[in-house]
Amino acid sequence: QVQLVESGGGLVQAGGSLRLSCAASGTIGIINTMGWYRRAPGKERDLVATITSRGTTNYADSVKGRFTISRDSAKNTVYLQMNSLIPEDTAVYYCHVVLLRIGKFYDYWGQGTQVTVSS
Repeated sequence: QVQLVESGGGLVQAGGSLRLSCAASGTIGIINTMGWYRRAPGKERDLVATITSRGTTNYADSVKGRFTISRDSAKNTVYLQMNSLIPEDTAVYYCHVVLLRIGKFYDYWGQGTQVTVSS
């Protein structure tokens, strides 16, 4: 199986920065897409950013210009650099990975890491 271990969440003041990390391990195969989603209190889980195996990135409009997603393929790790944080960024952030293994795609979710931005 595949394990996703997230780290880097916490409490930060508005205007501050945090960096999230998510490392994949186990029977990985080929990592296709890696990404971050978030669920704010009382809301559904939404896309934050994704990055493909070719490095193509996609961001939610609400985080463009403030967040940067990157990946280290050698370490099977995806990062989310979050700058200029605002209280509306408060949420549980989930790592998401799409794997290609023996001709089939599989997706996995991390356990989530809390990010709290105080005003």
